[in-house]
Amino acid sequence: MIETLRRIVQEVNAADSLDITLEIIVRRVKDAMNTEVCSVYLHNYLNGNLVFSATAGLNSDQVGIAALQKGEGLVGLVASREETINLKSAQNHPSFQLVPGIGEESFKAFLGVPIMHQRKVLGVLVVQQIAERRFDESEEAFLITLSAQLAGVIAHAQLSGAVERQAGSVSESHTKVNGIIAAPGIGIGTAFVISHAADMSLVADKNASDRLAELRNFRDALSKVRKDIEEVSHSLSGELSAEDHALFDVYLGILDDSSLGGEVAKRIKSGQWAQGALSQVMMRHIKHFERMEHSYLRERAVDVKDLGSRVLAYLQEEYQEERFFPERTVLVSEELTASMLGEIPRENLSGLVSVRGSGNSHVAILARAMGVPAVMGVADLPLSSLEGWSLIVDGYNGVIYPNADAKTLSRFQTLADRDLAVIQELEPLKTEPCKTLDDHSLTLWVNTGAMSDIDYSIDLGAEGVGLYRTEIPFLLRESFPTEEEQRKIYRDQLKAFAPKPVTMRTLDVGGDKSLSYFPIEEQNPFLGWRGIRVTLDHPEIFIGQLRAMLKANEGLGNLRIMLPMVTTVAELNDALELISRSHREIRLEGWESNLPPVGVMIEVPAAVYQAKELARRVDFLSVGSNDLTQYLLAVDRNNPRVSQLYDHFNPAVLKALMSVASAARQEYKPVSICGELAGNPQAAPILMAMGYDILSMSANSILPVKKTVRSLRFEDSVNLLDEVLKLDNSLQIIARINQVLLENGLESFIHQESSYLS
Repeated sequence: MIETLRRIVQEVNAADSLDITLEIIVRRVKDAMNTEVCSVYLHNYLNGNLVFSATAGLNSDQVGIAALQKGEGLVGLVASREETINLKSAQNHPSFQLVPGIGEESFKAFLGVPIMHQRKVLGVLVVQQIAERRFDESEEAFLITLSAQLAGVIAHAQLSGAVERQAGSVSESHTKVNGIIAAPGIGIGTAFVISHAADMSLVADKNASDRLAELRNFRDALSKVRKDIEEVSHSLSGELSAEDHALFDVYLGILDDSSLGGEVAKRIKSGQWAQGALSQVMMRHIKHFERMEHSYLRERAVDVKDLGSRVLAYLQEEYQEERFFPERTVLVSEELTASMLGEIPRENLSGLVSVRGSGNSHVAILARAMGVPAVMGVADLPLSSLEGWSLIVDGYNGVIYPNADAKTLSRFQTLADRDLAVIQELEPLKTEPCKTLDDHSLTLWVNTGAMSDIDYSIDLGAEGVGLYRTEIPFLLRESFPTEEEQRKIYRDQLKAFAPKPVTMRTLDVGGDKSLSYFPIEEQNPFLGWRGIRVTLDHPEIFIGQLRAMLKANEGLGNLRIMLPMVTTVAELNDALELISRSHREIRLEGWESNLPPVGVMIEVPAAVYQAKELARRVDFLSVGSNDLTQYLLAVDRNNPRVSQLYDHFNPAVLKALMSVASAARQEYKPVSICGELAGNPQAAPILMAMGYDILSMSANSILPVKKTVRSLRFEDSVNLLDEVLKLDNSLQIIARINQVLLENGLESFIHQESSYLS
């Protein structure tokens, strides 16, 4: 059964359309289970119906026509209850209802399994038989397993098909794909797909502007690959048997005009660009080999893939076509990089979408700094066919709307226009103090990581730096920067903001931040070797960084040092000793630099419960809200499967934040918060009421947060906090906060999806 399951999944993965996917499923399941009927009903989100979408054994003329309401009949019952139903005689069940025209009257045995994806019912997979019998446990397990395996594939194929149909349709649709919030805002534009080098699955379909040139490039790339393989063959001639060595001839033969090379050339001549033609031919044959029963033949897929990648690498090297970006470009890639952002003029860039990546990747940080809406981790997006599609990027909720209908497009354009108007409205606040209506002051700092952030942040009124990510210079190099190189970098940051304070977080690598020259490979990196654990284990790295910071502070005196991922008091004591040692050393060397304030980042639950003890030993506390939320909720915020559970307004998170603020007050130490929550205008009232002295955020969040604070009374914020701390779920909490914002004319800062798609 396992082998059968694997083959079905492979064949489905190779399908080119939703219709073909469904046909494969019903045929293969019917044969595998030796049953008389297999059908698929798909959920139509426009009207809520379960549409008879594919069958092997019933009347195929009714495919796409016959339908049931959710909850209607046995199929509807499976969908509404979201559970398997296995019946010996379907007609005897009270929910039984014949679907007219599909020809199921004579079938008694019924087994229906819901097809679930991201908590949504995509459809129902059904098998039926004439004989009265209950399907056994192994059959039921097979169908459930297959349904789970195919859910993502169907979701992907369904999206592709639905979008293609939408393009010529006037019907309203809210077809959307969920991802991870990376940078806030609404971006509307045309998809421009950038492919990574030598990945055939990511090559976009394009017409050739010059067929002869494309054919010439392809022939040249083939010639180079043949030469490479011949050189490898020659170098191994003395180490392989004649039989094994002959495989290189087979390898080369694949590239001949009589084989795949000829197929590629034919597609180029018909008008496809060389990379697209190569990808189409090679991927088709790879999938063909992967479906083979014989293991030897299946392995040929690896050979074809290797050859195709080699040819593609040379093609991409040669292909120098000038790129013409749409007026409003949404840049899309398997994994966006900083260099990709540099290829497109800023005035053309409307949004960023990445299949992989996280909310705190380098690109996400850059996107927030640039004010470009971005969504990462959009795993269900049909990347290869996306070129030229219209896209809406909802950076507030981490959602992509492909080829949206006119009503949805208009709604989001209104939101984008509103955001632009708000930006213009906020401009005069740059020089205004951040004070409530009853004169309570709140300090707004900025999170930075690059020199390009400085002028922009100061212009927006940042009063200091609450988080300078020192790992950024490390990430941008191919080796550890020297102490002197670090000193110069830190000096530039400190000098640019002086006399305003600059809080430098010591090296924070591990988790989702790894250095190419210092790889950390762990099964569970977020619970592994990261932050202070790395630097304490490598004091040579830590001391070098500390010395550079302290030297950079000479004559300025605006440095603050912050320690990440502290879990125990012992770790803090060890770090403090190394800071004191580094300070003594540079003083002996003649550097006139005072010992700066030192603080701890509260990012793990253990630190929350020791906040008071930690506060006694340091000068300040700072909450890292992103990691703290992640660890409290046991949710990887970069995993699209669970990212919807990542919730800053979860009551547990708010109570933890309250506890840290209280501990800091008891020890008379200032407490700040950095991360997404600090820059959220919805959170500003309750954070202020908790006792947070400083909110540190991306530069683009400063003015919205300042506007919120200046529109409220501190007394009212305290009352609001008392209310929300009594509520037991985040939806209620957000609803109450939003009500307060609405009452105070701050509706432009409410960005929950439900508020504009209800």
